Amino acid sequence: MQQLSKKEVVKEIVKCGKDSSYFINNYARISHPLKGLIPFKTYLYQDDLLIDFNDYRFNVILKARQLGISTITAAYIVWLMLFYRDTNVLVIATKFQTAANLVKKVKSIMQNVPPWLRIAEIKIDNRTSFVLTNGSEVKAASTTGDAGRSEALSLLVIDEAAHVEGLEDLWTGLYPTLSTGGRCIALSTPNGVGNWFHKTYIEAEQGVNDFHPSILPWDIHPERDQDWFEKETRNMSRRQIAQELECSFNASGETVIHSEDLERMVFGIRDPIYRTGFDRNLWLWEQYDPEASYLMTADVARGDGQDFSVFHIVKLETMEVIGEYRGKPNLEEFASVLDSTGREFGNCLLVVENNSLGISILEKLQDRQYPNLYFSIKGTHEYIDQLRAESISNSIPGFTTSSKTRPLIIAKMEEFIRNKLITIYSSRLVDEFKTFIWNNNKAEAMRSYHDDLVMALAIGCWVRDTALTVNQRDMEYKKAMVGAMKINNTTLSTTIPGMIGHRQGALSDDALNQTQNYEQFVWLIKG
Repeated sequence: MQQLSKKEVVKEIVKCGKDSSYFINNYARISHPLKGLIPFKTYLYQDDLLIDFNDYRFNVILKARQLGISTITAAYIVWLMLFYRDTNVLVIATKFQTAANLVKKVKSIMQNVPPWLRIAEIKIDNRTSFVLTNGSEVKAASTTGDAGRSEALSLLVIDEAAHVEGLEDLWTGLYPTLSTGGRCIALSTPNGVGNWFHKTYIEAEQGVNDFHPSILPWDIHPERDQDWFEKETRNMSRRQIAQELECSFNASGETVIHSEDLERMVFGIRDPIYRTGFDRNLWLWEQYDPEASYLMTADVARGDGQDFSVFHIVKLETMEVIGEYRGKPNLEEFASVLDSTGREFGNCLLVVENNSLGISILEKLQDRQYPNLYFSIKGTHEYIDQLRAESISNSIPGFTTSSKTRPLIIAKMEEFIRNKLITIYSSRLVDEFKTFIWNNNKAEAMRSYHDDLVMALAIGCWVRDTALTVNQRDMEYKKAMVGAMKINNTTLSTTIPGMIGHRQGALSDDALNQTQNYEQFVWLIKG
């Protein structure tokens, strides 16, 4: 640039102070890995962001990688610090080093502004912060502890916000520091659903919070085309593509259920035809069909008020989840709704998780003489029917979820969903699946979310594919054997001819008992 007169310098400073885009495009220089120090020439989408930074106090940016969003944010910070006295900027990120690197970008741009435009100089220079002579300051901070909580901030920048653990709690502490007019820029690639960044962005789109949303997928960059995309994604997984380039929340997360299956579930959501029960939390998509068979599986809340008591009604012939309860009743209320619903659906098999307060619910159901409770052999988890359980000393009511059975039932549920063997209509259940993730190789709800409905369904899938299937097969064997004896008028006797008790031409007592058992449990064969 040619030598400017004092009048021209003043005019140029005023122009830069009024227009951040003008300042950045004319006087900001950035480091290029191959070309060294080069002028910063913004793209249209970067200019749009600068407008948003000025027009909105809070901005949330869902972006693909390598779009220069951190760099344009750094340049904006330089402009803010130079032209506004006492500007206090805090940068946090998923890693402290990431935040420090953004501060380093700010310092580099600041140091390479033309000398006549440096209306404030760096007074205090530390590795992760610096202060200007006009009182403006920028610093990087860790996401742990009390970072920034005692300060009044002009601008809070949260880089890679979707990847910052515990950001919900951190935001609660930092939000008051912006109360005097401070601004916030939260930017990130997606990282599944349910985290602070996902919730904030979705709510911003819905207009229910103070944030202004911006989405910047890979193809917003004018120099990227399909050839670039194919080359870039050649060695990337589907999840990596969704996270790094496509700005897809659902496909980017570590959800237990695959994103494609989640999307299919979303399309299958229906409003229930009935919202009933004492608290209107029992949702039904079908009325009872006397020709069908049903299974109910229940998960009882721990009693601390943090989770829900739930149950599902599964139509066994089609494996449709046609009923669902989710609420916070007391023990007596929950036992009552389980008892009445089970009886309404043909005295269907009722499986209650017997962990914690589940035992109390099972005791209440036995007091109410519910006729068809799930029992198992202690230690083996082998299913036995209620009638046999009364004569077996080591039988226990309900299903035990343990470190041994939990991964088995979750794997079985995932198998049912993956193979399209189960139909789900509930929005409440689908929402839980969206936040049901792998955490250190353990499948569980994301922090601050619930998996009560998910786990109740997992128990149902396991019981359907193991206990009921095995029992059905055993019953069919007995049915065939007894049927053959009836047709052929076969004599069955365990005694030797001539012994006391030998009866020629009649069924043995054991065979008769088998016939009676078959007739008594014919409902189970339907399953």
